[in-house]
Amino acid sequence: MSQTHFGYAAVEEQDKARQVRAVFDSVAPRYDLMNDLMSGGLHRLWKRYAVAVANVQPGQRVLDLAGGTGDLARAFAPLVQPGGVVLHTDINEAMLREGHVRLLDAGVLLPTLVCDAERLPFAEGAFDLVTVAFGLRNMTHQQQALQEMNRVLRPGGKLLVLEFSKVAPPLQQAYDWYSFQVLPRLGQRVAGDAASYRYLAESIRMHPDQETLRGMMRQSGFGHVDVHNLTAGVTALHMGIKC
Repeated sequence: MSQTHFGYAAVEEQDKARQVRAVFDSVAPRYDLMNDLMSGGLHRLWKRYAVAVANVQPGQRVLDLAGGTGDLARAFAPLVQPGGVVLHTDINEAMLREGHVRLLDAGVLLPTLVCDAERLPFAEGAFDLVTVAFGLRNMTHQQQALQEMNRVLRPGGKLLVLEFSKVAPPLQQAYDWYSFQVLPRLGQRVAGDAASYRYLAESIRMHPDQETLRGMMRQSGFGHVDVHNLTAGVTALHMGIKC
């Protein structure tokens, strides 16, 4: 059997999705609170920037993958009206339920679907924009997922990947200390789960850096890929245009 990584641990490929699911089942109820605490609220600015770069228009169709608690889906919903649609998806049912409730509380009703990004149940060219925020690194076969994202985009459509990335070297030591010493303790105190936030720190280090991910997107059929480093590379926004 083939192996892959779950954080720093080597696991069987077929077992990674189950372990990732367990992480998000555990953190779903406190996911938004933890995001605010561990990023100092910066995750909201990163997502706002991604929405601005997307430049969606009325009538467009948007697929939000790994949409979690629905921040991006909620931001895109009014921008595609009249006549457009935003599909809010996640492979994890607990996260999707949290997102669905949050969207309803905000007065936003969107189609919601449990969806595996590696095997998308949509026709070729069905969407104008595909987004995935802080979800790609948790996918077992990232290249396959990127190819699927390309397949369901129309020619000229955009893919936005917002993800933790390679931080600038002067900040690396402080960032490592925060990631491995502070985050697990914060996770234990707020969410009752240190292990999931230790996995978060490890999964970021195992994720492809900015240029590697740019190359993966090009290999998946995106003819032009821009990279926007945010907060000194703590996160990066990759925007790919389908040929």
